[in-house]
Amino acid sequence: MPKGVAMRTVIFDLDGTLADTSGDMIAAANACFRGLGHGDMLDPGADQATAFRGGRAMLRLGFQRLGVLSQDAVEDQFPAMLAHYEAHLDVFSVLYPGVVSAVEGLAGVGYRVGICTNKPQAMAEELLRRLGVRDLFGSLIGADTLPVRKPDPAPFVAAVERAGGAVSASLLVGDTVTDRETARAAGVPCVMVAFGPEGHGVAALQPEALLEDYADLAAVVAGLIG
Repeated sequence: MPKGVAMRTVIFDLDGTLADTSGDMIAAANACFRGLGHGDMLDPGADQATAFRGGRAMLRLGFQRLGVLSQDAVEDQFPAMLAHYEAHLDVFSVLYPGVVSAVEGLAGVGYRVGICTNKPQAMAEELLRRLGVRDLFGSLIGADTLPVRKPDPAPFVAAVERAGGAVSASLLVGDTVTDRETARAAGVPCVMVAFGPEGHGVAALQPEALLEDYADLAAVVAGLIG
């Protein structure tokens, strides 16, 4: 193996990048609205993009549809939403096609691989375990692993270093503006997936590359960090 190959590192976001988790997240938010005496305020299909922006974004959207603009309402329901989500992590969630073979392929030729997510670490650990892929990744940094979260670059840097890699030979694969800003702050290339709810709309974020299919990942990564 050429010197330095093992230090090349690919870090992945989780929700909307490795797995479609939107169904379970939306179900958790809707459980809160039902508990308040309302119906389901979010649609599992139409509101996928909001789900991938996080729990508070989903609650905020639901309350807006009810004419409630108070951030306090969002914060009041956030713990209940997390509790429901934690109890129903993998009812609908599935890995995107080709994830396992793509990640195994990278590791097989010397890349280090890890995850940097804004999902709480314990939830991310459990979800990955249930999906059967936790052991594929050399690191996992969650929203609460460090005092800061994405788009601060520190979680990304920690994910690279804990995977045994070097930031200077790394990149981030993600699906939202948060991932794009994280990569920019860390000074590394960003690959945006084009198969999420935003589709090719993520091109507007000007990533270094778009990923159409996980079958193309090895070639995309090689073109950016060798």
